Amino acid sequence: MPNLDKFDIAILKVLQEDARATNVEIAERVNLSPSPCLRRIRNLEKSGVLRGYRADIDRKEVGLGLTVFVEIKVGQHSRENAAAQQEALLAIPEVVSCFLISGNADFLAEVVVEDLSAYETLLTETLLALPGVTDIRSNFAIRSIKTGGPLKLPTL
Repeated sequence: MPNLDKFDIAILKVLQEDARATNVEIAERVNLSPSPCLRRIRNLEKSGVLRGYRADIDRKEVGLGLTVFVEIKVGQHSRENAAAQQEALLAIPEVVSCFLISGNADFLAEVVVEDLSAYETLLTETLLALPGVTDIRSNFAIRSIKTGGPLKLPTL
């Protein structure tokens, strides 16, 4: 992890609030001149702290009305099986986030689809066909309270 100072943290906070802010706007908000500000942003990008810039899209407005949290249990644990499972999950565009977890399941995937019919198709044709799957549990989101919230960055 790179050594982050108060200016780096301030830049990250500004970018979490508004990833479209210009370098000049960011520099003004963090009390730096534009050149050092841009240099810091480039360093944050190069070091992997700042991984990208994305649009925050309203899922329902684009016809994606169903969010499902899918617990996936796999049999025969091995490094190779875990790698195959991870690779397969990464290739499914409906999986918007996924975690290797402890507990009753091995993976927790957040799936976003149009509706229940679309999820049924994904479940039966894709998820149940994943390598080594022994059990799948689906938890349907009733309402979204908070998604894609900003990270609580350290205070320096």
